[in-house]
Amino acid sequence: MSDNKMDRMKELVQVLSKASEAYYAKDEEIMSNYEYDKLYDELVSLEKELGVTLSNSPTVNIGYEAVDELPKERHESPMLSLDKTKSRDDLASWLNGHEGILSWKLDGLTVVLTYAGGELIKAVTRGNGEIGEVITPNARVFINVPTKIAFKGNLVLRGEAVISYPDFEEINRKITNDADKYKNPRNLCSGSVRQLNNEVTAKRNVRFIAFNLVSAKNEDGSDKDFFNSREATFKFLEDQGFEVVERKHVIEGDIHEAIEYFAKKIENYEIPSDGLVLTYEDIAYGASLGRTAKFPRHSIAFKWADETAETTLREIEWSASRTGLINPVAIFDPVELEGTTVSRASVHNVSIVRELKLGIGDKITVYKANMIIPQIAENLTGSGTVVIPSVCPVCGGKTEVRALNEAQTLYCTNDECPAKQIKSFSQFVSREALNVDGLSESTLEKMIDCGFIKTFSDLFELDRYKENIVRLEGFGEKSYDNLSKAIETASHTTLPRVLFGLGINGIGVANAKLICKAYDHDIEKIMSATAEDLSAIDGIGDVMAASVVEYFAKEKNIEELKKLLTKLDIEKPNVNENEQTLSGLVFVVTGSLNRFENRNVLKEVIENKGGKVTGSVTGKTTCLINNDNTSNSTKNKTAKELGIPILTEEEFVAKYLD
Repeated sequence: MSDNKMDRMKELVQVLSKASEAYYAKDEEIMSNYEYDKLYDELVSLEKELGVTLSNSPTVNIGYEAVDELPKERHESPMLSLDKTKSRDDLASWLNGHEGILSWKLDGLTVVLTYAGGELIKAVTRGNGEIGEVITPNARVFINVPTKIAFKGNLVLRGEAVISYPDFEEINRKITNDADKYKNPRNLCSGSVRQLNNEVTAKRNVRFIAFNLVSAKNEDGSDKDFFNSREATFKFLEDQGFEVVERKHVIEGDIHEAIEYFAKKIENYEIPSDGLVLTYEDIAYGASLGRTAKFPRHSIAFKWADETAETTLREIEWSASRTGLINPVAIFDPVELEGTTVSRASVHNVSIVRELKLGIGDKITVYKANMIIPQIAENLTGSGTVVIPSVCPVCGGKTEVRALNEAQTLYCTNDECPAKQIKSFSQFVSREALNVDGLSESTLEKMIDCGFIKTFSDLFELDRYKENIVRLEGFGEKSYDNLSKAIETASHTTLPRVLFGLGINGIGVANAKLICKAYDHDIEKIMSATAEDLSAIDGIGDVMAASVVEYFAKEKNIEELKKLLTKLDIEKPNVNENEQTLSGLVFVVTGSLNRFENRNVLKEVIENKGGKVTGSVTGKTTCLINNDNTSNSTKNKTAKELGIPILTEEEFVAKYLD
């Protein structure tokens, strides 16, 4: 029996190590948190029973090595994981009569910040706990990290780099290919923080939330006195301008009430969290407890005990997406979980359907991951009778199973599938294109399914179907009138918006503007342009040029565009050559702005006067616009190395606009 248990322990180490490597080193997720925790607890139990801990066990190893692309640096003191519990009573008894601080356990990427003389001088990721990656330029563009603070001594603090759910959803919304969308905010944040180019980081709205002050030394080298209070360190960090983790002071008698507060708040909390952290308020007492091989004893993590319910699987619904990806969704008898009724759960892909051995009528257990997202925990029957569909549920076209990131996924192979059409129409009516206010993807889907919309020009002939539209679910006379007004407004537009809205592969908003400007906003010239002519436009490469030519080589596309143009009132800009005072000049804009509302507004001002705005400083750059000339950002350094002037907004306006 012990041999079997040893074999099982070795198997668990391999499985969990592979999952940890995927999660921490590759930003991939190959098993759910529920499954990982279950296997981890089984491994801990076996190690205690057998008295054996393997050297490569995840119970003693701390993370994985940092990636090679970024500089590495060893932490002054190891960044250990926390021991954990799912028992509220155990959490209360852990306090042992002492006062504690209960706060969120945030789900992002842990970062250590170092300040000296009031300046941010270093930022390092947790890495494997011993060695992290230096990401100082990226930390400087987190949306809430102070680059200067009032405290002039040496300060080291830890916090979590996170991306909120709304920002995560907005970033994913702009990615048209479902296969390229990010799985969760944690993966997106990890990739954003570890970018080689901090311009990418700056666009991701990464936030830093401090959760621990490591050390603070005054200018004379003495330790700053926090009067042995953990709360005093949090207050100090808040005074320096840091966003600090939300917290509550607790004792054994009221900790259940505090846990319940967080349990209710997480349902609508915008910051990803996978539990809570309890820390002793008395710093000296916590430090006196020492540490184990992996865990410090001054804090403990509380992970939500997932409430599970048993139910019966009734159906697997195959949901087709805009890119042809067909996702399985489990439909089961309704059950109560975390105070709400659930009857559906995403199964994600074909691999998970097969791993769970799903079959209609099977007894399954379901739970809410982090108390939010319904998931299948286990299949108690395991009949494995679910058949992977050979035809698309939308168009009836042939399907095929493809490998995607080590997972098997189902795709529709029909290029004319209506589900795929939603993708192109969604871009066509988006804010940057025709900007049809109020025309959501769900509404588009209804109209495509009803046959009201087959081509772009059909959007401007919806009056033919008014009687049918007002009877659609969620519609009525008022909704129809609002949509009609929005479409009428959208019909007065510009050629760059139309060109971008067509969805030509690789042609974004900026590229569309460049092409239209080069051809004097003449669509006939653009349609007949050669790849050689297009690639000669500064900013349009060979690949984009080939995409434009390929698009207009199809007679169907030309016919549809010509019909669309008869429905539109396209405004052609009146270019006054005398006002093109920035023609031939190239600018880069970085940092926060004071005079202009945002960078896009300043960019538009420059482009309207014939100038060009790029994302990086090169030898062709006329000047870098940055209100912080003393910044150690990559752009500032490059500009100084190349002898490119760095101007504030006011200096730029005085020199080039006044």
